[in-house]
Amino acid sequence: MEVEAQLSSITRKALLVLSCVILSIGHCGGPLVMRLYFVRGGERMWFSSWLETAGWPLILVPLIITYMHRRTKHGSHAKLFFMKPPLFVASAVIGVLTALDDYLYAYGVAKLPVSTIALIIASQLAFTAAFAFLLVKQMFTSYSVNAIFLLSIGAGVLALHTSSDRPANESNKEYYLGFFTTLAAAALYGFILPLVELTYKKAKQAITYSLVMEIQMVMCFFATVFCTVGMLVNNDFQRGKRYELGEAKYYLVVVWNGIMWQCFYLGAIGVIFCASSLLAGIVLAVLLPVTEILAVIFFHEKFQAEKGVSLALSLWGFVYFYGEIQDSKKKKNPTPETELPQTVNP
Repeated sequence: MEVEAQLSSITRKALLVLSCVILSIGHCGGPLVMRLYFVRGGERMWFSSWLETAGWPLILVPLIITYMHRRTKHGSHAKLFFMKPPLFVASAVIGVLTALDDYLYAYGVAKLPVSTIALIIASQLAFTAAFAFLLVKQMFTSYSVNAIFLLSIGAGVLALHTSSDRPANESNKEYYLGFFTTLAAAALYGFILPLVELTYKKAKQAITYSLVMEIQMVMCFFATVFCTVGMLVNNDFQRGKRYELGEAKYYLVVVWNGIMWQCFYLGAIGVIFCASSLLAGIVLAVLLPVTEILAVIFFHEKFQAEKGVSLALSLWGFVYFYGEIQDSKKKKNPTPETELPQTVNP
């Protein structure tokens, strides 16, 4: 009989740290590589959206390794896949929502500087908190209310000062459209994170990290299929005008685009598995200054006063969320009913 041991505290923390590192690489590198594609001559929106999830076959590598490990322990009785049909359907639906989010985000990256995008995406933490309250009963406190207010004000500051960082040859209409599509992407992904956590909680099976990777693969597969349809409808398979960096570097940018975003998604669901969707949102907020600095270094973007104010408000909002976590640790002990059935099953 197969014995499933409880995931030890040390293993869970190690997996959480690893997921945070992978998420950090994807969250900081993804926008930079995607922006590089657009500023050097790339112009295909659906193709850029497609790249965000097209790296899903990479997940097959760890899945095959874990399966071979199970084979050595359980022989021919080892399961090839753990996912049951209801969880498969839920993952497919989330994948379609992810594709829509990818398109909104890609449009924003095409129109806005990375430093501006990062500040707008910081509002995602507020949306994550709101949807976590609705979907997984994450309770609001004075900390979270103050944080949501500050993050909203931070995004508002950027919305009222658009002329200073608007790219050349871009109209105010295009800039505003890029701003609001990015904000919509933040809101939609703020909904997706708690939805993934809810899927974990409602799954009528033990949630193992192998199953988490299967969920990620199904999500990305259906997101890629959806974006492929978008590419077909919009005839988005042609490369277009000559890429400034040359053909070889064009394909290098394309490949790294896919790798970076796969790191982002795999890290995000790993953090949700080990902790919560709210912590995933907080990690993304913590990385805000890093993304800002990298954008200034690599793209020589201006960092005006309004961006400084927005960054300060966003970090202030993060401090409130961190205070909520520390406060909840003191007041609340987890009960078996609220914990996910996490097991070691590579």
